[in-house]
Amino acid sequence: MLPVHVYEPIAWISIQLLWFLGAYVLVLAAVPLLARLTTTAQLAGAVAGTYGFIALIDAIRINLVGYGALGYLNTVVWLIPGMFGVAYRRGLLPARTALRVGVGMLGVNLALLYFGPYELSLVGIETQQLKNMTPPSLLLAGHAIMMCAFAIAAAPAIARWAQRPRVWWLAAIGNSGAMTLYLWHMPLLLGMHLAFDHLGLDRYDPATPGFVALSVLQSALMACLVGVAFVGLRGLENNPLPGWDGGMLTTTGIRSAAVGLLLCVAGSATLTSVAWGLKDQGAYCVAVMIAALVMARLLATASTALPADPIAA
Repeated sequence: MLPVHVYEPIAWISIQLLWFLGAYVLVLAAVPLLARLTTTAQLAGAVAGTYGFIALIDAIRINLVGYGALGYLNTVVWLIPGMFGVAYRRGLLPARTALRVGVGMLGVNLALLYFGPYELSLVGIETQQLKNMTPPSLLLAGHAIMMCAFAIAAAPAIARWAQRPRVWWLAAIGNSGAMTLYLWHMPLLLGMHLAFDHLGLDRYDPATPGFVALSVLQSALMACLVGVAFVGLRGLENNPLPGWDGGMLTTTGIRSAAVGLLLCVAGSATLTSVAWGLKDQGAYCVAVMIAALVMARLLATASTALPADPIAA
């Protein structure tokens, strides 16, 4: 058994990074709808409508007692990056216009932070009275608009920079294991701290003698561990997983709709679980996520294996 002061943060943080996968699945489900955005006016209407809906939900749940659960309707916030993705792909938002949108939303976000009830951290922190991530808040919606707009504004410069052979080579290598780095660095970090705590070398108090030296040592160790994980585990990201990958449906119908619905349930449960991690209601959310994924996989028929990673060592 782990000590409470160790178990609590591990149980809470351990699956936080999976929020990305939940959001990704929900955005994929909305792609047919997002694909209908073909003009700048439609983009502006969709983004403004989504932002306005989230503002309305926040106004109700924050100011009226007993309506907190309404906040989970704000999950539509994850459609905003999808909208900007379509806009970028179709050239609906010029770089200069995107820059102005980003700067404008930065101002709105700062105003909400200073005058409104929102707190600074956009990731889950247990001490927050009003969380921004789970359920999503208006501040998070504004942050999504701002960051996507800045990304589109910077895209031309990034494209020119990426044309350099060495830069592109590094980008290709990094992209081949980006999700590996994203998903596995947290378990490695937690494991390292557990090991150091067991040795009596905890790093809770900056005033502890040797704090700086211990921090440098742990940073170097983490770099090595993440490097090993990148090399050893990226194959899981790029090659089919035996017994799991390969299922798909090529025709429409009840089975196809059921698989899609189950995947949306799994994505929603993943996003919701972030509020608790593997504790309390979070454990039920994770159970729902796993059950929905297994059921979806069982309903999907086997198909041709995916191609192997062309740059695997």
